[in-house]
Amino acid sequence: MSENGEYVVVANQASTELGVKIAAELGLEFTTMIRKQFADDEQYHAFPEDISGKTLIIVGCTHTESSHQELMDLIQGGRYWNAASVNVVIPYLGYSTMERAKRGYFEIPKGVTRTRQIFRARPDFVAFVDLHSEAVLHAHGGEISTRHIWTGELVVEHLKKIDLGDFVLVSPDYGFSKQVAKMASLIGCSHTAADKDRLDTDKTIVSQVSSVVKGKTAVICDDMIRTGGSIIQTAERCMEAGATDIAVLATHLVLAGNARQRFVDRSIIKVIGSDSYPNRISDDFLEVYSIAPLLA
Repeated sequence: MSENGEYVVVANQASTELGVKIAAELGLEFTTMIRKQFADDEQYHAFPEDISGKTLIIVGCTHTESSHQELMDLIQGGRYWNAASVNVVIPYLGYSTMERAKRGYFEIPKGVTRTRQIFRARPDFVAFVDLHSEAVLHAHGGEISTRHIWTGELVVEHLKKIDLGDFVLVSPDYGFSKQVAKMASLIGCSHTAADKDRLDTDKTIVSQVSSVVKGKTAVICDDMIRTGGSIIQTAERCMEAGATDIAVLATHLVLAGNARQRFVDRSIIKVIGSDSYPNRISDDFLEVYSIAPLLA
């Protein structure tokens, strides 16, 4: 990427901070979109330079309706102004847990339908980070190049720098246990998975955790923390099995509602995650690492 003038890195407003970091990793200047809001709340966007014939790189999470729509506008704008190629990186995909519809509910599987909207805007390349399900990768007719970026090796390097004592990785269910086992093998530590059953649409129960956590710090791993319900249950089972401390690790720190306070109230010592979700920064409880080097 030596001829920097041939590349343009932009982001939707929510992912601007991450976009700046990625551009810096690439040795490129970040291009800030021109934005205005009209009196009737319509949104104005303009590229501050001619992008015709250039490689356009768009960074954009879709965690809100407006962020999703802005990403769509940026893709379509790249096409309209004849970018040589339009390449999209989605650090966090909204509705990613809704990748299929339950029979008889007639619900809209927005994980798939929203991703189809992105694909139908005709980007050349779309990358996703630690998807809840890879089903969305196939929501197009084969004309889009896609990539699922796994952050596991980056997380392992970060974990090695943190003093957690003697720890074991714990998956809150068997569905995520393969990723946890892979990380454990890279670290050289033990791992286990909790027994979890889903009772209803938004209710689960975690029944037990292996005694491998006894006398150790249990690091509960998941792809995202939304409300934290199943993670808290897993933490309780880990303590019952003899764990000395509990830490939580997740790529996407959604932390909806009072999730953070619920963790604090359960004496969880630390939450570790990435900056894929907007406005997540390190403090005395959150340990946030950047995925910018990996995405770059």
